[in-house]
Order: sequence, then structure tokens, then C-alpha cells
Amino acid sequence: MDMQKPKLLEQVRHATRLRHLSHKTEENYVYYIRRYILFHQKQHPADMGANEIRDFLTHMAVEENVAASTQNVAFSALLFLYREVLQQELPRIEGVARAHKPKRVPVVFTQSEVKAVISRLSGRPCLIVCLLYGSGMRLIEALRLRVKDVDFGRNQITVRDGKGEKDRVTMLPQTIVEDLHLHLKRVRLMHEEDCAKGYGEAWLPYALSRKYLNAGSEWSWQYVFPSAKLSQAPEGGKIRRHHLSETPVQKIVRRAVRDAAICKQANCHTFRHSFATHLLESHYDIRTVQELLGHKDVRTTQIYTHVLNRGGRGVTSPLDAG
Repeated sequence: MDMQKPKLLEQVRHATRLRHLSHKTEENYVYYIRRYILFHQKQHPADMGANEIRDFLTHMAVEENVAASTQNVAFSALLFLYREVLQQELPRIEGVARAHKPKRVPVVFTQSEVKAVISRLSGRPCLIVCLLYGSGMRLIEALRLRVKDVDFGRNQITVRDGKGEKDRVTMLPQTIVEDLHLHLKRVRLMHEEDCAKGYGEAWLPYALSRKYLNAGSEWSWQYVFPSAKLSQAPEGGKIRRHHLSETPVQKIVRRAVRDAAICKQANCHTFRHSFATHLLESHYDIRTVQELLGHKDVRTTQIYTHVLNRGGRGVTSPLDAG
């Protein structure tokens, strides 16, 4: 008997996993593809094309007034659907109303504000935020950190599969070394308890679990910041301890910013912005900062030169002159 062909969205999920896209990207792609289908009264995408894509994206910009980044993700999802799943090449899509992308400089903490926020944190959130500010990592990069990627001997951290699937090396802040050692001792005890109960296997990327059968249970592959609870993996259904979720950390940081009476639209990513800005203020070379952040183009790093602690564009106010 012939096997039934998987439903379209299941094919999308399979294709994203085959190409090692993140779980967040997978969920975003499935969400916007589903919306695209519903927008066109449940027509199958194979029966649609450039005109329907243009109408959907224009609707998002004009009627829904979405951000440019949202429209771009939806467009990427549809391109992925047609090229990677349906194996169809699309013609050039013209006439799409583009969502407005405002030019904004990043929000940056002063060093005293960084200290004020950190002083209101404790435990794992404090350690994570210290890593964000002390190494320039993104929140998801810190949460995905594995034990093997923290090199205490060389005082460095290897960030695996950062944005654009690139690895990079950044510094391990000396201030948190002792606390990180203590934290990892507690995590190791939890891992040993998991193993004793028949669990303790971490998810491995790129099908390494098939190549190295027992690697997932090794201490070196465990997450530095594991979840408090075991959970069932979406693929395969195995019971594993995933890394800590972003949401609770983000909530705790927002509360700390509010309690510190800092009137800025700040979040976890603000510590990465502050890391870069404060290094440039300390006269580190912009190329060095670019490498630490993992930016492909130095022009991305140059945005931080606009928020250096020198007032408006580095110009002295005439009221302060003379």
C-alpha cells in the first residue's frame, strides 16, 4: 500500500529540519505559510504564485501596518515554501508595498545603568545577563551554550551556529568565572540524577546522535543553562532536558530595568548593544568589535559609533562652549 504523502505544513517542517534551521525559524515559517493559505481562501500554494504573494505581502504592509522585519520574515517563508518544498522557481515579484523600516539607533545602557540592573538580579538570570554584557552574546546564543564551549583555560567562549550559522569566539568575563564554576557543579549534579533515571541525553545538531550514539549523554554536550523540567522533544518524542526558555529571562530583565527606574525601552539585547558601544568608547578597534559580535559586514557594527557617549554626533553644545 502506498504511503500517504505528508501534509504541506509537515513537509515544510521536514524541510526546515533538513536544512538545520532553528526551531524558532521553523515555527515562523509555518505560521506565515498558514496565514498565506488562509488569506487566499485555502487555495493550495502550488496553484498560486507571484501575484498571490504580492497581494499577501501588500496586505500585511497596508492593512495590517506590520513592521518591515515582519514582512521580510513572511517573504522568506514563502520563498522557502516555493523553492525548497514545492521545488518551483518564482518570477521576480514586483509591485509589493513595502512596510516602512524606521532608522533607529540602538538603545544603550550607561555603565552605571548596567550595574544597577545587574544588582537587582540573582541566580541564573544574573549569570546570563553578565554573559550578555561581558561577552556580547545574543540571549539565544547564551541559552544554547554547551559545557564544551566554555574554555576556562583560555578564558574564551565559542559561540556555535550564531546568526547565519557561523561560529565565533568571544571572551569569558573573569568576573563571573567563580560563579560559573559553582553553577556548572549544580548543573552536573542534575545531569547525573537525570542519567540515573534513564534520561540525561541532550539534543545534538546535524544528526550527530546517529554518528556518535552516546554523545548526547556526555557531560560536555549538556546545556550550561538547562531547563528546570524535562520535556518531550517535538521530533522523535524523546524525553530530554532542553535549554532554558528565553521568555522567563526576558521578563525578569524587564522587571529589573523597571525597578532600577531606567526610562529606556530596554531588553536583554540592550546588553549586547552596550557591550559593543562601551568597547568602542574604550577605543577598541571596530574590526575587533565586529569579530566579537559576529557581524558579517562592518557597516552593521558602525551603527554603534552613532551612540557613543559624546552627545549629539560628538559635537559640543554651544551652551557648554567657552
